[in-house]
Amino acid sequence: MLKRIRQIPLYALAIILLLFTGIPFFVMVSTSFKTQFEFMNSPWSLPDSFSLANYQLLFESEFFRFFFNSVLVSVISVVAVIVLGAMASFPLARMRFKLNRPLFILFLVGMMIPIHTTLIPIFLLTKNMGLYDTIWALPGPYIAFALPVSIVIFTQFLKELPKELEESAKMDGCGPFRLFWKILFPLLTPAVATVAIYNFIQIWNEFIFALVLTNSEENATLPLGLREFYGQFSVNVPGIMAALTLGSLPLLLVYLVAQEKIVKGIAAGSVKG
Repeated sequence: MLKRIRQIPLYALAIILLLFTGIPFFVMVSTSFKTQFEFMNSPWSLPDSFSLANYQLLFESEFFRFFFNSVLVSVISVVAVIVLGAMASFPLARMRFKLNRPLFILFLVGMMIPIHTTLIPIFLLTKNMGLYDTIWALPGPYIAFALPVSIVIFTQFLKELPKELEESAKMDGCGPFRLFWKILFPLLTPAVATVAIYNFIQIWNEFIFALVLTNSEENATLPLGLREFYGQFSVNVPGIMAALTLGSLPLLLVYLVAQEKIVKGIAAGSVKG
């Protein structure tokens, strides 16, 4: 009984957090079913009739082109970050060499570099490589800025795996390549889920690199495509809410699939310094 009483503040905090995050999402979805006139008259009320006109507008616009570009860039970037981050963390976590600690600190420093300070050099580099205004200009910067935090998570998780696994595999004649991909990497599922969710959300919502490195509507991602609903003198708020509702579905789907692994992965990545 006493234990349940002590848990009351935790439940109260959980309810407050649920309301804090759930109410904006509910308002977004309900607004997507309103007409522009209805939204202007009563922005916070429930829709009188659930209109699908905003979703029909999305089908008639270039929304799904932006959606496909975002999916393509996000999937390529996240897969590359998982593969490269896991491979880079293996020697940092399981091998002893002279530059082990300095290299790990170097990746930590990489997490502190502001994105905006790199815009001009990356823009010039992209133009020189002939990738400006193509969808292939985006994965490079996304992968580079996602790698430091991903390597830190993978490294801390790898350090917690028992060394007996590695020693047994070596005794059976397992080389470093097979040891990593056959033995250790399958055990990194919580860390992979954490890295995938965290980076997918960051890349899916990224705006500034997409704005600087692409120019045409053909290569725009979803955050840039939302500007289509901005008129010269007004903003189609219900249309934007409908686009945001559809745009948030991949994030919700990925989170629902991998949510059980995320907390374990974050906890494992924060235990050791």
